[in-house]
Amino acid sequence: MNGDTAASPAPALQDDAGSDSTSVLVATDLRKNFGAVAALAGASLHLRRGEVMALMGDNGAGKSTLVKSIAGVVVPDSGEIRINGEPTRFAGPGDALKAGIETVYQDLALVDSMSASENVFLGREPVKAGPFSRLFKLVDRRRMADEAARALAGIGAKIPSLADTVSAMSGGQRQALAVARAMLWGKNIVMLDEPTAALGVQESEHVLEIITALKSQDVSVLMISHNLEHVFQVADRVTVMRQGRTVGERHVRDVVANDIVGLITGGSEVS
Repeated sequence: MNGDTAASPAPALQDDAGSDSTSVLVATDLRKNFGAVAALAGASLHLRRGEVMALMGDNGAGKSTLVKSIAGVVVPDSGEIRINGEPTRFAGPGDALKAGIETVYQDLALVDSMSASENVFLGREPVKAGPFSRLFKLVDRRRMADEAARALAGIGAKIPSLADTVSAMSGGQRQALAVARAMLWGKNIVMLDEPTAALGVQESEHVLEIITALKSQDVSVLMISHNLEHVFQVADRVTVMRQGRTVGERHVRDVVANDIVGLITGGSEVS
């Protein structure tokens, strides 16, 4: 990508409504360079409360860098991020977590040797009530099991036993567990990086059902995906990136798969 491309303004989104009271996340003209490489060269995104937004584009389009910018892993060089209408600048992932933003990456960040409930509370284990328990930091495992069970039930996930270690779980069960953890802690936004990439047909369908369940609970979902069939099955809108820039935003109900492919490949006009 040449310097002229990197410096050009991001295209206006088809449905740009940053001041909309239903907006949970508005990212505007984000830019990020890693040395001479422009990872983001004008990336914008608008996510509303209780909707599923698919983020699409070829490898290297900037999708992961955009998600990491929202998650606080990457700090953009310029541009603006608003959460619930308020300008926000995350100095690190902890700031995003405090803002109710949870991210499920492809590696899921699960510990195979730990149980399901331990993974749901990983690093955020509650301590039992009472001065003795607080002094010695005695973990409240009953509370962990109860809340993990409620989180899993809330998204319709079925785990044979919360006491089982993650190493004994299928790919779909592991994905469900990671999403349940995100659901428990992500009060505003849950971001999913290729949630069905390594799953078979049946397990993929279950994960898509879980994404629909998140939406029904008024959680906003941002989903990176290369699978058009899955996107059209669960997403409300699609944002497409190319060469670090947002090149279009479409309502799923208004387009067909070839329209999205055209935006990804450059065969359609950007808007």
